[in-house]
Amino acid sequence: MAKQVLFIDRDGTLIYEVPDGKINAFDRLTFYPGALQYMAKIAAELDYALVVISNQDGLGTEDFPEGPFNEVNDFIIKTFKNEGVEFEEVLFDRTWQKDNEYTRKPNPGLLLHYMNNPEIDMENSFVIGDRITDVMLAKNLGCKGIWINNGDNLGAHELSDTAKELRDWIALDTTCWKEIYEFLSSKKKQ
Repeated sequence: MAKQVLFIDRDGTLIYEVPDGKINAFDRLTFYPGALQYMAKIAAELDYALVVISNQDGLGTEDFPEGPFNEVNDFIIKTFKNEGVEFEEVLFDRTWQKDNEYTRKPNPGLLLHYMNNPEIDMENSFVIGDRITDVMLAKNLGCKGIWINNGDNLGAHELSDTAKELRDWIALDTTCWKEIYEFLSSKKKQ
């Protein structure tokens, strides 16, 4: 049986987003409510490979050095691991939005090894994220999106034209990790 994957955004999904997008200090880190608890249930009870994929504009530059970022990110990954959540991969795109590189979400460049793998059931996989670009990534991968529509994310305010066009690619529109867990559990029972 082909493997199903959850491609999970980090900022705004597993942890809260900060205004400048740089989670590079522990005082800027807050876990998204329910993410630890329900990711642990997903990892223990459901058979998904778990992959983190995140845009980190300018990571490694003078304004956003890797050292502090890696220290906080390692803590995030270790905290999830301590709850039984092991990520198959943690992938970051460091490019700027204006450059529209093929590796930057919503483009699938960092995930080609999943797209081109016959052992991956992309049709029954999901992208979980808080931005319309995460839903666009789901469409580009050929899977569905679970949109954490918290009202602060790009395109959420008036359900932009882009969001309306992507409605068919959104399998679940929620702000709650419990609902994500329940939705994924119901999919596994089908």
